[in-house]
Amino acid sequence: MSVNEPVRVERFSTVQTYSTPAMIYKEGPNLRNVDPYNRWRTKPGEMATENLVRDLRNSGLFRAVISYSDSGETRYLLEGQVDEFLEVSEKDGRKAVLSLNVTFLDLKKRESSERMIFQRDYRVAEPCVQKTPAGLAQAMSRAMGEISRQILLDLQRALKSR
Repeated sequence: MSVNEPVRVERFSTVQTYSTPAMIYKEGPNLRNVDPYNRWRTKPGEMATENLVRDLRNSGLFRAVISYSDSGETRYLLEGQVDEFLEVSEKDGRKAVLSLNVTFLDLKKRESSERMIFQRDYRVAEPCVQKTPAGLAQAMSRAMGEISRQILLDLQRALKSR
C-alpha cells in the first residue's frame, strides 16, 4: 500500500527528565541517575525523529517524507513526544526502555476534531545483552526499531480505513 501524499515528521519533543544527551539509568522505584562518563550522540527526541524519518522513507508508504527541517506542503503530519528513554535495572536484568506518544494528523480536514487520525502510546523494553554503554545503545536501537515497526503498521491500518 502506498499513499500518493507527502507526510511531515515534526521534531519529537521530550519530557524534561530525558531532554538531555546524558545516559540516564534507573536502579530503584524513584531513583534516576545520570552516567557522568557516557552520552548519546544527540538528544532522544532528535534520535526518535531521525529514525522515524528514515524508516518512513524506506517503507515507501508515502509519496514523500519531509523532515521538520525541510520545507514543503504536506497533507499528513506525524508528531510526538519521548516519554521514557533510559536503562532500567530489574530482577531479570537490565533493559533499555523507550516510550513514545505519537499523533498522526490529516491537515486537509477543516475541523480540528476531524484532523486527528490517531494518537497512541508505544512502549518497548529491550534487554541489554552487555552491561555497557554500547550494550545500552544496541538495546535502545532494537527498541526504536520495534516501535518504528509498530508505528508503520498503525499508519498503514489508519490510512487503509480512510
